[in-house]
Amino acid sequence: MPKPRSIAYSDSELQWVRRNSDLPRKELHARFVAVHNRRDVTVENLKSLCTRFGWTTGPAGRRRNAGQCKVVTAEQAVWLRRHASLSRADAFAQFCDRFGHNVLTLNQLVSYRKRHGLKTGRTGQFTRGQQSWNSGKKIGSNPGSQKTQFKPGAVPANRLPIGSERFTRDGYIEVKIAQPNPYTAAKTRWMHKHVWLWTQTHGPIPDGHALKCLDGDRTNCDPDNWQAIPRGLLPRLNGKCNRRYDSAPAELQPTIMAIAKLEHAARSMNGNQK
Repeated sequence: MPKPRSIAYSDSELQWVRRNSDLPRKELHARFVAVHNRRDVTVENLKSLCTRFGWTTGPAGRRRNAGQCKVVTAEQAVWLRRHASLSRADAFAQFCDRFGHNVLTLNQLVSYRKRHGLKTGRTGQFTRGQQSWNSGKKIGSNPGSQKTQFKPGAVPANRLPIGSERFTRDGYIEVKIAQPNPYTAAKTRWMHKHVWLWTQTHGPIPDGHALKCLDGDRTNCDPDNWQAIPRGLLPRLNGKCNRRYDSAPAELQPTIMAIAKLEHAARSMNGNQK
């Protein structure tokens, strides 16, 4: 990339740019060309010039003096320091009453206090022995709070009755039963429907076993459609890359099940012999 050529400026041109450097860049360039007839100078040239000398320039369209710090008088500065313990809202209201409403905005007053370290002395923490504003008050004592409180005996709109069903992400059906939840201590819990019906017919599932759907339809919760098999048998039925048992034709599924059980039994026997 070629190096940009350097631009030479006279002393009068430099002084003119320094006096007008707070103008927007495009306006600064237009005036500079009109006053000094320098057609060889671009907007980027003037921007680089101001950057080298540390003269602040504004982007196109920015107002003169926009964004500069608001200067307060000595009297106003003393007043702000003496009243630093006031809250922001109170300090702004009293400041406007004394010096007028066009001197500082609330944000400018807050920024001034931050820059000069004018702190209120409050930490926002409770001190030892301090009472909170609602000490001794009952819950719901605020006016109008009773309108949004639950009434005795109210039932939430999203509560489902016992026996309600829902689908899981894996395509199983869950049913709401009247049994305590061992994890949340709730009086009811959700349970897989096929597990619930199978245990009602055959009893608890043996340890180390899982229920396998025989016809591949997980929504068929008939206990005769589910069989308790060892968990070590599941990888042989599912295969490594696809669901071998579930995707096989119905007439081949019993054969695949029998072969998987035979391989699992042989593997288990060899492991016990070792």
